[in-house]
Amino acid sequence: MIEVADCQLIELPKIHNQAGNITVIENCQTIPFEVKRVYYLYDVPHGAERGGHGHYELEQFVIAASGSFTFVLDDGNTQKEVFLNNPAQALHIKAGIWREMKAFSSGSICLVLASQEFSKQDYIRDYQEFLKYKKRRN
Repeated sequence: MIEVADCQLIELPKIHNQAGNITVIENCQTIPFEVKRVYYLYDVPHGAERGGHGHYELEQFVIAASGSFTFVLDDGNTQKEVFLNNPAQALHIKAGIWREMKAFSSGSICLVLASQEFSKQDYIRDYQEFLKYKKRRN
């Protein structure tokens, strides 16, 4: 059973140079899965919230490429807030976790690397249905 404690902040390798920093992410090395899809959120209005869903199979590696925002992770029993504001850190969100995003700073960019291509069937969009799913998995 996946719990919020299984979702960890991961320090990414940062190569410092006087001309600026670089961080490299490689499939199945830096990131624990093969990336099948990349997307990013930006221009999120002040006070807006995103997410509000879970996934049956999909894993995500989330990076604050710019600015900051907060993830609220929920496994049906425990909630955990994770503040992201460092492009050299990634939040690894496992499958079976409800996620919400809030408190986007102005100009923030949320970069998401996903383990699967988009599939409507993989989404759990109703929280009560998510709780039923988690209960069946116990």
